[in-house]
Parts: sequence; structure tokens; C-alpha cells
Amino acid sequence: MMKQKIEKTADEKMWNRISRIPAVILVLLSGIDIVRFAILGDKTAFITFSMIAVTFMLVAYMAWKSKMPFLYLVIAAAAFVLYFNTNFSTSTYYFNWLFLVESIIAALGGILGIAVMIGKKIPVGRVAVLPLLAAVLILAGFLGFWKVRYEAGHEAQGQARDELWAVPAKYDAEESEQAGTVEEVVYDTKAYATDERDVKKTAYVYLPYGYSEEKEYNILYLMHGTGDDEKYWLKTNPYNKTMLDNMIADGDIEPLIVVTPTFYVEDDCADDLDQLTYSFAKELRNDLMPEIESVYSTYAKSADDEGFAESRDHRAFAGLSRGAVTMYHSTLCQSLDYFSWFGAFSGSRTDRTAFEDTIQTGDFAELPIHYLYVASGNFDFALPGQVQDYQALLDIEPRLRSGVNTCFDVFPMRYHSMGNWHLALYNFLQKIF
Repeated sequence: MMKQKIEKTADEKMWNRISRIPAVILVLLSGIDIVRFAILGDKTAFITFSMIAVTFMLVAYMAWKSKMPFLYLVIAAAAFVLYFNTNFSTSTYYFNWLFLVESIIAALGGILGIAVMIGKKIPVGRVAVLPLLAAVLILAGFLGFWKVRYEAGHEAQGQARDELWAVPAKYDAEESEQAGTVEEVVYDTKAYATDERDVKKTAYVYLPYGYSEEKEYNILYLMHGTGDDEKYWLKTNPYNKTMLDNMIADGDIEPLIVVTPTFYVEDDCADDLDQLTYSFAKELRNDLMPEIESVYSTYAKSADDEGFAESRDHRAFAGLSRGAVTMYHSTLCQSLDYFSWFGAFSGSRTDRTAFEDTIQTGDFAELPIHYLYVASGNFDFALPGQVQDYQALLDIEPRLRSGVNTCFDVFPMRYHSMGNWHLALYNFLQKIF
């Protein structure tokens, strides 16, 4: 009996040594997550990641102390889901890579812990009630709060207003009886990033209900992201058009023209797409805008340099992901004389020097910037870079004042996806023109 008791004690000591290691590592990694989001400086992201990190800490502690290694597998699954949803390519893994590390450590801890308990016949201990209760309350409280706020935004009625949680359902639910149309435009341009050969490209043009050549319309150029095309905003995700129709029909925004081009030029620069984010400026200025605004009725009196410069107050450009990078590189930095309203959804990659060398030199330095709207999800891998570049711009640009003609929205529980950008477009439409 004494020998059996000694062996049992030795087995349990071995369990403690083995199970303590993943618990300690998970607590340290979660602590690092909290610190790095505190340094990032965004309150919404910090609160969300802190809630998740503390929950992981408590569950890891409970898995160790309660001899319940399967709880490590729960952490592994949750961390992997977070990693998968926020990092979908090898080029973007750096943002939430800690989730992947946590998932691997927790999975190893769970598998090894279960194997040891089965092999040594170690009984499952008593549940650590307080850590379990705390973890459940923290997670349930946060998710419940988010759900209430999300539904409040989704069910909002009356005039449109900025909603940081959801687009009101009335804008997405049904097609408007006053629906606009989407037309395909084929135009001639050049491969400006490479050999300047002649190419043909396609853009889509949204015309509001009741469009008339007798009226003048504000115009928004709206760019997609990596891997998508000119159909992405209005065709692939038609609820963006439905939202446009309903917001115009309800009188929440003025009727406007929306153009969705693509920065891709056949198969050029496949290994370095960033080149296209710069060269698109020539296509935009020389080919796309003259083609579009010579056909459709905008505030430009003529589809040339003079006409575009005089009508810049009635022209906006926004993009998502690499489309947002294109907005900075090709529009804000190279076409400020043609545009005065800008939107960046989940993309930046433009540092302080780039702004100093472009919009703060020559004639651009004197031109007003009517609005810069920046948005991202708090699980979005683009968020850290956006925060850094946005703050660098505000530090040197007196024309932009936070809360006056620029803002940065971080959407809770959103990642690099159309749900994020649909909401960003909803907010952006209410700020321009």
C-alpha cells in the first residue's frame, strides 16, 4: 500500500512537471499579447485581446491544477481559429502569429498530458471552480456585450448614423424599389509599371436611380484588394450595391457615381504587386478618369487636367487592403490635385517620409484635404501598420485634425474580410461630400 502511494505521488509529480510547462508558456504568451496591444495604443483592440488573453491564462491554469489536459485542446482550437481568421497568407502571418504559437503549445500540452494520465492511470482532479467561473464570465460577458451592441446597430432605424458595430439591417435586407444600375466600361490604358504596352481594362460604374445627364454627380472611385478584381465591390458582393441604393433612397446620402476599377494589369508584377499601387496613378489620371468622366455626368466641366483639378472637391477615392495602399500611393500622394476625400480600409504601407516627399511639397502642400477616413478590424493583420502610419501622418500634417476631418475606426470582432469593409464603406459614405 505504501509503495503504491509513493508511486502514485511520483506519477502526480511527473504530471505536475509536464503540465506546468505549457501552462507557464501560455500565460507568458498571453501576457505578451496584452503588452503589445497596449503599446499599439488602440483601446478597442487592447480590450478585446486582453479579454481573450486573460481567458486563455485562466483555462491554462485550470488545465494544469485540475488535471484536465483536454482543456489545453480547447485553447488550441480557439487559438487556431483566431489565427486562421486573422492570418490567411504567409505574407501576413506576423500580426497574430502568437495565436499560432499558443495553438501549437496548447495542443502539445493537451496531447502529452492526456497520454501521461492514461499511461500512468492518474485520475482527473477536482475542477478548479474559481478559474473556470472567471474564464466563463469574462468570455461570456465580452461576447454578450459585443452581441448586444452589434444587434443594436443592426436593428437601428431612422436616419443613417455612424455605427461602429454593424450596418443597420434596413440597408442590406431588401433591394430598394429605387435601385441604381451597374454598367461595364472597357477602356484603353498602358502597362505603366513595366513596358507601357497598350492594354484594355474593365471597370464597373454604379449609376444611382434616376441618373440624368442633366445633373452633376459626386464620384467615388472604389478599389478592391489583393486577389480580387473590379467586380469585387458591386458584383461579387452585391449587398454593397443594395446598401448604396437604400442609403440614397432614404435620403441619407446624396446620389453619387461609384467606379470600381482594378490595379491589376494582366499578369504584370506578379512577384511585386506593390509596383502597381504606385503606377496606377498614371492609369487613373491619363486613362480611367478621362474615359469615365467624359461619358458620365460629374462636376468636371472637362475631362482633362483643368476640369479634374477644379472639381476635386466632388471626387473621392477609397480602397480595401492593397486597394487602400493604392489609395495612398497613387491618389493621396500623387493625385491630391484631383481628389480631396480619401478612405483607407485595412491597408496603409505608407510612411512619414512618403507623405513629406509628396503631399507636403510643391502645389500639393497648399491643397485642402476634406476628409481622410481610416478603418480596420481589431483582429485585422493590417491594424498595427495602419495605426503607425496614421499617427505618423497626423504628427506632420496640419491639414488633418482628428475628430474634425479625419478619424480611425477600429471595429470590434472584425478581421480582414468584407464584413469589415462593408461597414467601413457605410461609415465612409456618410462622411464624404
